[in-house]
Parts: sequence; C-alpha cells; structure tokens
Amino acid sequence: MASKHKTDFVKESLASLEKSDLYRRMRTVVVKGPTALVDGNEAVHLCSNDYLGLSQNKQVIKEAIESLQEISQCSSRLIAGNHPEITKLEEMLADHRKTESALVYPTGYAANLGAVTAIADKRSTIFSDELNHASIIDACRMSGSTVKVFRHNDTDHLENLIKHIHGRKIVITEGIFSMDGDASRLPEICTVTKEHDAITIVDDAHGDFVTGPNFAGIPAKLGVDVDLHISSMSKGLGCFGGYVATTKPLRDLLINTSRQFIYTSALPVHLCSAAITAMPLAKKGNLQKKLQKNIDHFSTAMKRIGFTLGDSTSQIIPVMIGQERAAVEFSKELLNVGVFAQAVRYPTVRKGSARLRVSLTAMHEQKHLDVAIGAFEKAGKKTGII
Repeated sequence: MASKHKTDFVKESLASLEKSDLYRRMRTVVVKGPTALVDGNEAVHLCSNDYLGLSQNKQVIKEAIESLQEISQCSSRLIAGNHPEITKLEEMLADHRKTESALVYPTGYAANLGAVTAIADKRSTIFSDELNHASIIDACRMSGSTVKVFRHNDTDHLENLIKHIHGRKIVITEGIFSMDGDASRLPEICTVTKEHDAITIVDDAHGDFVTGPNFAGIPAKLGVDVDLHISSMSKGLGCFGGYVATTKPLRDLLINTSRQFIYTSALPVHLCSAAITAMPLAKKGNLQKKLQKNIDHFSTAMKRIGFTLGDSTSQIIPVMIGQERAAVEFSKELLNVGVFAQAVRYPTVRKGSARLRVSLTAMHEQKHLDVAIGAFEKAGKKTGII
C-alpha cells in the first residue's frame, strides 16, 4: 500500500470544503462606484463597505495623490516611520471620538488584535458577544485569557457569567454587528461593566462616521462611555487603516506592549492624508441622509416581496437563506442577471444560517436599487427562496 504524500491533507481539506459547500473562490472585481465589473461583467455592486462613497471622492483622491512622495515609510513607527501626518490624523480621530488620544494601526484587524492582547493576559477574563467579528475572536484567543462567550446581546447571560469572576474583567462587543447589521445593547452592557468594574471595548467599524451625534458612532448615539473605541477607516470613511481611541495611559501601554503596533510598518502617509481629507466630508451629513434613504427603500421593498432580513437596523442587510448550497446558488443566479451580492457561510456565520450580505452605500441611486430588488425577486422565485 502506497504511503500518503506529506501534502495529501491539502487536497483532502479542499475536497471536504467543496463537499460541504464551503469552498471559496476569489472573483476579479473592478469597482466603478455603485457598480462593478465582476469577472468582466457589469453588475450592481452590493458588497462594498464604502458606505458613504468617500473612496471615490475626487477631493480625497486628489489629496492622496498630491501627498504621495513615497510609497511607504518602510519602517515601524517606533523606528523611523512616525510621520507628522499620522500624528495629525490621530489628533483628529481622538477629537472625533471625544477621547484623550488615539493610535493608528495599519488595519482594523490589527487594531483589534493589538488592543486586546495588550490589555488582557492569562490572569484576565474576557467576555465576548457570540457574534463578534473574527478579528475579535482571534484577539481573545491570542491574549491567553480565559474567554467566556455570552449569548448575542443577552445582558442577563453576561451578568450571570461575570458576577462570580475575580481579577481583570474585559467585555468586548461590536457597535453594529458585521454580518447581522443590528446594534449592540451598549447601555445595558455598560451598566453591567460599571457594576462589575470591567473594561469595556467596542469595535465600531460599521457605525463609525455613519451614525450618532457628529457621526461619532454607536457609543455616541447611545450616550455611553466606553474604555476603548476600536474602528476601521476603510468603511464609513472610505480610506484605509484602523485605530484605537482611548485614554493617554492606555495609548502609552499600546505603544509599548502591542506587538501588532510595534512590529509592523507604519500606515503610508498618503493614506493618512486621504483620511484627514475625508473626515470633514463625512461630517457634513448629506451622505448619511442619502444612505438612510437607500436603506429604507431597499428594506421596505425586500420585506414586501417576502425576504427575511434578520434584525438589521443599518446599511448591512442580511438576506437570510439558510443552507450553504442554496446561498451560493442564489448568489450565482443574481450575478447572472447583473447583481453582485456575496454568499456568507460558515465559519463566518453559523452552519445553516447562510445569507447574502447586502451592503448599501450613498453611491447607489434608486435605479440601482430597483434593478437589484427586481433581480432578487426573480432569483428568489426561480430558486424557491420566496
């Protein structure tokens, strides 16, 4: 009997993924605002997190080009990459979040890993919402802490988990949940964390620059104070990078102990300049009004047709399908008629809760949404989803 080759497990793993309808392929996508060329075919683009369309803004692009004197600082910030433009951006972000300070990371993923692993250790207990993003889950695992998962937005369950725990306690949740589009019950969560002297962390990537007073996100909208705000600049701001907004001492701790900050290259200056330019444009409010109009129009029509949209209250609208294969086939059917909406499956969501994750933006005009709604109805009837 022939012995197995050392890489046979690769083919076996891929075959298992295909059999379970969990195999993923990358498409070639060229974004053209509210539409995109997907594998060469034009389609209404419903997959972008560029909620306000600022990545396409001519003023933002112009500023990024004019500031492009080098591709990158080619160094970590503690060695030689701490350009004054990064400091300016951090000051603006701290003001935006009404915190003492802010620290920029190359990505939102790195910001979550960097913040959590710097403040949590093996003597800590982290309480994490069960629907938190993968970057939070990875951060919790990497911290070495005891991790207790509480049922989604269930503060009674959180209270039961936290009340008998001693030592450092950390509660982490999202502002707007990335796959369901619903908001965290932050006021109730903060009541629990205050009672039990726990650190509160909110990943507000999908609420930032989109909602709340001065568009400062979900904590501002709900009127609560949290210890660390973590966010992304590649969503509502339409730029790139991540950041943590917090107190000066906590920022200093991150600078000195956060490996994801210390051992990586700095965010390129032209990307900082783009974010600095985009921020006042995001705060005008006209783009958020357009986005809300699009949310209302699309959601109302899809519910009327018969689709289940979960508990979304935001621009992230999950069109619930259920089985993984059905979601993949539905996505293909939509693309055939000119609508690009990706199927989201396990492990991103629970098995059996596959959905098409629709992201609406201020770039969409009603004609784009009506094309999409018509395609969903046609595909839904053809596949038996509705």
